[in-house]
Amino acid sequence: MKDLPKHKGLRNQLVQVLKNKGIKDEKVLAAIAKIPRHLFMDSSFIDFAYKDKAFPIGAEQTISQPYTVAFQTELLQLKPKAKILEIGTGSGYQTAVLLALDTIVYSIERQKELFEKTKKFLPKLGYVAKKLIFGDGYVGFKDAAPYDGIIVTAGAPLVPKPLLAQLKIGGRLVIPVGEKEQVMTLFIRKSQREFEKQEFDKFAFVPFLKDVSK
Repeated sequence: MKDLPKHKGLRNQLVQVLKNKGIKDEKVLAAIAKIPRHLFMDSSFIDFAYKDKAFPIGAEQTISQPYTVAFQTELLQLKPKAKILEIGTGSGYQTAVLLALDTIVYSIERQKELFEKTKKFLPKLGYVAKKLIFGDGYVGFKDAAPYDGIIVTAGAPLVPKPLLAQLKIGGRLVIPVGEKEQVMTLFIRKSQREFEKQEFDKFAFVPFLKDVSK
């Protein structure tokens, strides 16, 4: 499948939708305009690729709504070469957005099927993460900590303490917290023990699952 001029036109329309919804970060919008979202989706959903909606990608997971991707990414306030931990690689679309912003990305996926698929697929599009990990997102990835930012792309019933511990001072954790409905929550690490907490809009995510499927 190719990335055609019509797809680029649809992405530009999507960017305008995101602007109208309040996304202001021009670098985030440029990443959305650049990345061929239709290539991350099953062919049966291609006609919906540039709608501002989430869609199934297999293993009972979804590719996030573009507004959600943009909103979470904007909250991270990313700088070039920032070191980021992503919890929930999924289709790799959010990973690609992070990489398009010139960041260093470590990403964890607990669904073996998605992990294997995305690990092969992302480099074909030219998006190379520092490391893709098959594992339990609740424990993070201590080997590369501390991180400038951590982004969780599944609904968490609680905030995992290891993720807070793996933030740099000044680092930002963006995580949707809640059971059936989640509140997008930002934690900014102020010191070794102090965190600033901010809450934003409500979202609906697939559950943040703890145990790894072997």
